[in-house]
Amino acid sequence: MLNAKTRSGTTFSLGNNYGRENLLSLRNTEKFFCPVCGEAVSLKLGNQRIHHFAHRSGTVCRDIYESETIYHMEGKLQLYQWLKGQQIPVELEYFDSIIGQRPDIVFHYGGNKYALEFQCSPITEEIFIKRTDSYYQQDYIPLWIIGSKQIKAKRSNVFTLSNFHYFFLRETKGRQLILPSYCPEEKQFQILTSILPYSIKNTIANSLHFSIQNAGIEDILKPKWIAHSNFSKWSNEIERFTMNWSLHPSPDQNRFLREIYRHNLNLYLLPPEFGLPVHHSLLIQTPAIVWQTYLYLDALEDLSPNDLINLKEVERNFNNRIKTKEITLRTLPQIPKETFFLAVKEYFLQLERLGILLKRNDTMYQLQNRIYIPTSNREKEERRNEFIRKNKTILAKT
Repeated sequence: MLNAKTRSGTTFSLGNNYGRENLLSLRNTEKFFCPVCGEAVSLKLGNQRIHHFAHRSGTVCRDIYESETIYHMEGKLQLYQWLKGQQIPVELEYFDSIIGQRPDIVFHYGGNKYALEFQCSPITEEIFIKRTDSYYQQDYIPLWIIGSKQIKAKRSNVFTLSNFHYFFLRETKGRQLILPSYCPEEKQFQILTSILPYSIKNTIANSLHFSIQNAGIEDILKPKWIAHSNFSKWSNEIERFTMNWSLHPSPDQNRFLREIYRHNLNLYLLPPEFGLPVHHSLLIQTPAIVWQTYLYLDALEDLSPNDLINLKEVERNFNNRIKTKEITLRTLPQIPKETFFLAVKEYFLQLERLGILLKRNDTMYQLQNRIYIPTSNREKEERRNEFIRKNKTILAKT
C-alpha cells in the first residue's frame, strides 16, 4: 500500500518521491491509518524494498489488500509517476466508496475517467468480472495491465495464454484487440497484437516492446503497428497442433473426431481451408480448425455450386453447437459489445477472398466452388504447399 491517511485526515502518498531522511523523520512524529478500514498502519522504509505502508497483523483489511508483491508496488508506482509526468490528472490507490473498490490508479484523459489495475497474480473470473462491471457502472473505463512476467513466449511469435490472460484483452480506439503488460524491473511495456489463437492455450501474436521513458498514454490506448500475420507460420503451427492432438485427444476432441469420421473426413486429411486465421477467432475458445470444420459440416458440405447460404441459418446451427458444448466461447470482460459471430463472418470473408463463396447481401452467400477434400497424405501436402504459395498474401490480411 502506497497511500495512508494522517491524523488530520489528509492523504499522504509515497508516490510523491519523498526522500528517505524526510520519511524517517515523519515516521517518528506522525501516525498513519488505512484509508479503507481506518486501522493504524506502519510506514516501512527498508533499504532493499520499496517504501510502503503495511497493516499490522490481525486486521481484516490486511487479508484483502496485503497480498501485493514488491513487483506489483513498484509497477503501479512507476505507472503513476509516468502518467503524472505527462501532466495527466491522476490519483494513486483512490478508494471509491460507492463500489467499495480501490483501483491501483485513477486518471482522467480525453474526457474519460480510467481505472488502471496492474495485476501481477491470478484472480478468479468472478472477481475480475465483478471489478470490471463495477468500474463500468461508475463510468470508469477499466484498463487492466498484466505483469509481463505472466506472459510466456513458447517460441518466436508463439505465446502460451490461459483464459486468465485473455481477460486483459481490450479494444483500442482503433478497434484493434490488444493485450497490454508491463515489467517494472525492465521498465518496459509489452503489448501483444494481431493475436491469433490456434489452440485453447497457444497463440501466434506480434509483440511490441517500448520503454516507459519513451512511451506516452496514446501508446497504450492506441498503439501504432502494422497489422499482419504470417500464414506459413500459422499453417505450420496448425499442423503441429493437429499432430500433438491426435496423440493425446481429450474427451471433447474425441467427440469431434467421431463426428468427422461419420462424415468420411480424416483429421490428417482436412483441407487447408479448415483452420484459417481470422481476426476475431480469439472470441471462440474452441480451436479454429474445429469450429471451422463444424461450419463446413453444417453449412457447406451438402451444397453444390450456385447454392445459397443463409447466415441466419448458419448462426442458428452455430448456436446449437454452443448449446451442446461442441463449441466454447471465451469470456472477455473488457469487450462487452463484441459477439462471437464476427469470427464466423470473417471466416466467410476469407472464403470469399479464396473464390469459394460469393457474398450476395448482408445475410446471403452463394457457393462458387466446393472445398476439395484430400484423399491421401501426399495429396494433402501438395495441396497445402500450393495453397500457401498461392494465397499467403491474401490470408495475411487478417
